[in-house]
Amino acid sequence: MFISSTVDTIRALHTSADTLHAAAAHGGQQGEENLFVELLHHVQDSHQLNLPFFGQIDLPRFNPVTLAGITVDFSITKHVVFLWIAAVILTLLLVYAARKNTRTRVPAGFGNLMEVFVVFIRDEVVLPNMGPKGLKYLPYLLTTFFFILTMNLLGLIPYGASATGNVSVTAGLAAIAFVMIQVAAIRAQGFGHYLTHLTGGVHWALWPIMIPIEILGLFTKPFALCICLFANMTGGHIVIVSLIGLIFLFRSYLVAVAPVGFAVGINFLELFVAFLQAYIFTMLTSLFMGVGMQAESHSGSEGEEHAQ
Repeated sequence: MFISSTVDTIRALHTSADTLHAAAAHGGQQGEENLFVELLHHVQDSHQLNLPFFGQIDLPRFNPVTLAGITVDFSITKHVVFLWIAAVILTLLLVYAARKNTRTRVPAGFGNLMEVFVVFIRDEVVLPNMGPKGLKYLPYLLTTFFFILTMNLLGLIPYGASATGNVSVTAGLAAIAFVMIQVAAIRAQGFGHYLTHLTGGVHWALWPIMIPIEILGLFTKPFALCICLFANMTGGHIVIVSLIGLIFLFRSYLVAVAPVGFAVGINFLELFVAFLQAYIFTMLTSLFMGVGMQAESHSGSEGEEHAQ
């Protein structure tokens, strides 16, 4: 599991070995560019799946659809497949854990492991950031955490891919988080106070400046979630590709020991990053939701002070 990205990279290097020899023979730059593309192939999205014993399998492709002047391609890609796989695996495992914990009063084994994560998210993420009122959003935050974690871990197995390494996937997760952040704020404050909060509490003469800034701030939060998850899940694979590529850069297998050793070490780090990024995304989402939910109590306390 820890060396799967190294295995995938070496497999890509075998494919590009002929390209490297051709580049050396002709002394051209085009061959080197093709080699770089081959090295990055396993971290990019594609319309093919590489499976053991089956080789390369082409995924279904559909004609693009134009909606309101925007062309959308609904073709199935590698990252879409692994996103579906993550959803199926997560559903099966959590249903199994729930049924197991229902049958026994004291959770044990896999059910106990899942309870550890659930209690951690509840006590260390939801309650500190959102308070007791945030418990009704616990199912969403747990789903976010486990779904991101599963997608991250799938990128560490041989022939696997991290769907979170696709900015479209992280943007989708961030869009859902954006909706939940606004829903939590509106339900806690009321729609009228929610709109009033966009003025920043300043004099009406400054509203033309403050309102656009506040609206922009609503979108910067999910944008940060999107880019943070995407960049961190892609960065590790890029580093591994760079290290293994040193072997072919120097065109000698004598330097292979150090890059491969470093790549294996980075894969251990990637396992930690998979858990860390799932936690960070969930924690920041709950924090942003909590800020909107607690705005009502702050405004209420300020009103009481003015009344006094």
